[in-house]
Amino acid sequence: MPKIETIYAFISTEKGPNDEGIVAMKVGDTWMPLVGADMKRVDSLRPIAKQIAVVTKKRIVLAKFTVRQDMEEINPRK
Repeated sequence: MPKIETIYAFISTEKGPNDEGIVAMKVGDTWMPLVGADMKRVDSLRPIAKQIAVVTKKRIVLAKFTVRQDMEEINPRK
């Protein structure tokens, strides 16, 4: 598995340009964010993002994040 250097996220603006959130869809009892680390995944999420934009009547953008900073390391118990 390659190292993740880029994350893509579908983002919606709520009340203004400084009020954003990651778009998600409900799968069973779980909310799944529309986020991917490669274009194949992003392409598979695009139709869902388009449908959510129509239903919510909100603009959705695809954002690309490329600056990685590892903040914490969580290790399994041994």
